[in-house]
Amino acid sequence: MSNINNGGISSASAPISNSASNNNTILSFGSLGPASGLTSSAIGGDATQQQHPQNQTIGIIGGGGSNSRPATPSRIGDGVVGSSTGTPGAAGSTPSTSAGNNTNNQGVEELLPLVMQLTNPDQREGVLLELSKKRESFSDLAPVLWHSFGTVAALLQEIVSIYPLLSPPNLTAHCSNRVCNALALLQCVASHPETRGLFLAAHVPLYLYPFLNTSSKNRPFEYLRLTSLGVVGALVKMDDSDVINFLLQTEIIPLCLRIMETGSELSKTVATFIVQKILLDEIGLSYICATAERFYAVSTVLSNMVSVLIHQPSVRLLKHIVRCYLRLSDNSRAREALRQSLPGSLRDETFNTILTDDATVKKWLMQLLNVVGPPNLAAVPIPSAGGGNPGAPSLSGLPSAAAGALGTGSGSGAVVSQLSVGGSLGVGGFGGANLASAQQQQSAVGSSGMNQGSSSGIGSS
Repeated sequence: MSNINNGGISSASAPISNSASNNNTILSFGSLGPASGLTSSAIGGDATQQQHPQNQTIGIIGGGGSNSRPATPSRIGDGVVGSSTGTPGAAGSTPSTSAGNNTNNQGVEELLPLVMQLTNPDQREGVLLELSKKRESFSDLAPVLWHSFGTVAALLQEIVSIYPLLSPPNLTAHCSNRVCNALALLQCVASHPETRGLFLAAHVPLYLYPFLNTSSKNRPFEYLRLTSLGVVGALVKMDDSDVINFLLQTEIIPLCLRIMETGSELSKTVATFIVQKILLDEIGLSYICATAERFYAVSTVLSNMVSVLIHQPSVRLLKHIVRCYLRLSDNSRAREALRQSLPGSLRDETFNTILTDDATVKKWLMQLLNVVGPPNLAAVPIPSAGGGNPGAPSLSGLPSAAAGALGTGSGSGAVVSQLSVGGSLGVGGFGGANLASAQQQQSAVGSSGMNQGSSSGIGSS
């Protein structure tokens, strides 16, 4: 891994932890802690929602918050920060320009001492809390954090210090809140245009993957996963192909699929949003549709989520599921597979009531049904994934070995329970080593569909 600024930290990769699975209780999101508004600002929510964690992803695909606004680079050495309203000391500055510069300088004068205190272990906890609360107030917080000596290393130290608490799961609420405050600051770095590339080049997101790989349902773990997803959500919201390439190479999709099946509604929503943004990129769509195993790993999880929504409706989650299906239908072979595997509850009137006030989702759903067309009644379905749940996708055409790996008749959790996380090719067919092949096939996939290398999969005629 690249060295991280002047902090002196370098690593080939971040360790991946596995934590034991507990019960399947869906958590309530009341009073998660000071950084509970993190996910909202990562993916377009209003900063005023920070006091209401239950509502923090309502604007999940809306306009960007202050974290997504470009900020003017700062010069830390002399304490002077440039401003889009003018240059400090420039001849002919208007009074309003001078006032804006004075405000920015005052903000930097308040910000710099706090940032410097991050390197002091005795002061760090209080400073993390203070900065996480005020991160919306400092437009230049990201470059200041990244270019200040030792601060990124201090944030990473906060992250790695709780790895021993992940397995066995011994994470306390206090430790979870503290590391989530550090993650809130890393989210600012991830979403800022000046620091986003440096953030990726240093492979900092890998340090978050052990958190995403946990399975404990306890509130501290759920909060930790949600906050980590917020950092990844801030990255993908920028619509940057370099971000998508990085995430595919590091196998974020299996981690998201697991959370989409087993997480709370809020975590499922953010994880589905991340998969949606990956699919909206041409490289991402080609990668997922390159083999039958990858396609069915994604579509099976989406189908299982639809089955859950029948009994636990959520418009915001359904919106992202429908958008994922609609994007998959842009691939010709995936479109043919969806004719048979699209959940029946999306074809009938199951969700008409909850979609009454959401014209956008209704439009997407109608478009999806028109593109996919009616199912082929002549096809002979075999038992579907997820234990034969109504609406679960048919695995007809899928190789028997892959069908077994995807959890046929073994319950919804079996689909992604064996997907790899650490870099080798997983059961679901996801592997960073195959990204180059997906990139080379990008132009061909649009016309020829799934990789013919999956001889008996949905790529076969």
